[in-house]
Amino acid sequence: MNSVFVYCEIEEGVVADVSLELLTKGRSLADKLGVKLEAVVIGTNLEGIEKQVMPYGADVVWIADDKNLYPYTTLPHTEILVKLFREEKPQVALMGATSIGRDLGPRVSSALHSGLTADCTSLEIGDYEDAKTQNKYTNLLYQIRPAFGGNIVATIVNPECRPQMATVREGVMKKEIFDVNHKGEVKKIDVKKYVNDVDFVVKVIERHVEKSKINLKTAPIIVSGGYGVGSKENFKLLFELAEVLGGEVGASRAAVDAGFAEHERQVGQTGTTVRPKLYIACGISGQIQHTAGMEESSMVIAINTDPNAPINKFADYVITGDLNVVIPKMIQFYKKNSK
Repeated sequence: MNSVFVYCEIEEGVVADVSLELLTKGRSLADKLGVKLEAVVIGTNLEGIEKQVMPYGADVVWIADDKNLYPYTTLPHTEILVKLFREEKPQVALMGATSIGRDLGPRVSSALHSGLTADCTSLEIGDYEDAKTQNKYTNLLYQIRPAFGGNIVATIVNPECRPQMATVREGVMKKEIFDVNHKGEVKKIDVKKYVNDVDFVVKVIERHVEKSKINLKTAPIIVSGGYGVGSKENFKLLFELAEVLGGEVGASRAAVDAGFAEHERQVGQTGTTVRPKLYIACGISGQIQHTAGMEESSMVIAINTDPNAPINKFADYVITGDLNVVIPKMIQFYKKNSK
C-alpha cells in the first residue's frame, strides 16, 4: 500500500480538468503520506499523454491504450482498474464525480470491497481512534462531504479496507501545476492480459456530446440568485447586472427548483462548483449545499433582507436590503463610474 492513484478521464485526447484537479490534490496527499502519486489513463491514441499529466506531480503514469477503450464503456475500464489495484494495492484512489466516475467508482469499490465516499468537498490526511474498540489509526484519508441533506458536514474514514476511495466534483479542488519539468515513469498496461473479449461486448455506435452554452466555471464574475429573488421575472435584474459587469448568472438549488432559472445555472453541491473573482449572492440564504460550491470565490458580496442569513458569514461585504432596490442602484452607479 504505497501510493495515491488518480483515474484520469480523457475526452478527445485531452485529460479532463477534474482529473488534473485531483492530481493536484493527490500530490499533496502523497507528500503527507510519503508515497508516490500515480495516474491511470485508459483510452486510445494516447501517445505522449503523460506530458499532460506529469507536470501535475505524477510519479508514475499507467497507460492502457487500445482502440476499444474509447469512448468509455463500463466493463473494460472496471476490469483494468480492479486488476491494477489488486496488484499495486494503493492506499488511496480518487476519481471525478462525473457521469463516468459515478458509474466506474462504485463498480471498482464493490469488486474490491473497499467502500467509496461520493461527492467529497475536501480531502485531508489525519489520525482516528475508534471509540468502541479503542483501536488507533494513523494517516487515514479524511473524506469530507455534506450529509443529511446538507445540514451537517461529515468526515468519513475507512480504517480497514483499501484502497480508500472517493469521488470529487469538478471545480472543488484547485488545479495547479506542481512542476512543469517534473518527470515520472511511464508504465504500459497490456490490455489483453487485463481485459477479456467478453468485456468489449458493448460497442458505442454513435456518440453525441452537447456542450453547455452556460459556462459558470470560467466566469470571472457571477451574479447568483436564490429563492429570495422571488420570481423568474425578478431574475431579469440579475441578468442586467451580470451583463453590465461582464459576468454570468448563477442560481441556488431552491431557485432552480422553483423554476426561476435553468439547472445549468445551479451553483452548489448538486450543481456547479465555482471560484470566480467576484460572487454576488442575491436573495440566497447560504445553506451548506450552496456554499460548498462557491466558498472558494475570491470576493463575495451578499445582498439579503435578512441580516442574519448564513451567507453573510462567507461574505466580504454584506448589503442588507431589497435586491429590487439595491441592484438597480448598483447598475446605475457602475455605468456612471465606468464612463
